[in-house]
Amino acid sequence: MGIKIERHKDGSMEWTQPVLIASVLKDLGLDKGDSRNPPKVKVTSANSTTILTDFKDDKDRNKKFNCRQVIGKLLYLEKSTMPDISCAVHQCARFCANPKMKHAEAVKRIGRYLLATKDKGLKMTPNKEGMECWVDASHASEWRNKSATDDPNTARSRMGYVITYAGCPMHWASKMQTEIALSSTEAEYNALSQPMRGVIPIMWLLQEAADQGINFFNSKPKVHCTIFEDNEGVIEIANVTKMRPRTKHLNLKYHHFREEVKKGTISIYHVGT
Repeated sequence: MGIKIERHKDGSMEWTQPVLIASVLKDLGLDKGDSRNPPKVKVTSANSTTILTDFKDDKDRNKKFNCRQVIGKLLYLEKSTMPDISCAVHQCARFCANPKMKHAEAVKRIGRYLLATKDKGLKMTPNKEGMECWVDASHASEWRNKSATDDPNTARSRMGYVITYAGCPMHWASKMQTEIALSSTEAEYNALSQPMRGVIPIMWLLQEAADQGINFFNSKPKVHCTIFEDNEGVIEIANVTKMRPRTKHLNLKYHHFREEVKKGTISIYHVGT
């Protein structure tokens, strides 16, 4: 998979992908420079004040690099060892079919961030914690008045989550929700549903392995997932099976994990944003 794995004496491991990052930097022309005129670097992968839209009125990008090829490499990189660029990469990937100059600048900024962090990656330090999931959503955060008329996708909410096992990240994502949420609580609840579609099958797999005598941390591992959420309304909906007028439309699609909450195999706790 092209991942460099370093094992340390304390039991931790560090995963990096220097070859892939070097390839991205070469494609973007950021591998050149000297001590007198080094390439500029960035400490963040995206500008927090600039939301990417289709920028129909913006001028076409120059052809200095293959946008789709670079984004394809970045998508592989963020899914393997660099979850910190997930949001920035996904924003750029949405517009790789017809990229404008501002999209190219956003991709180049990710490259400048990689230039500053090319020796960094995931540090795995296993512990005896079970499965945990950290999830959050931003309600219609990419909505802009100028583009809303032509692009209804700006009304969609962005969500992100990280699933960990034994204190190590095993799956993460930053993506737009497929449905338009009518409130911040609905956006958060939809976001809570997404990682559960991965968590529950993994829990079943761990339980089956335990039933077959495969030991993890002790002879009788408890298969359980703790979920951290920063919206009190979402926690109430997930824990209390009560039909509410403003959330009754959620009943069919997003209550699929309530049975696990009722059985106690999934616990949801409030955490500061």
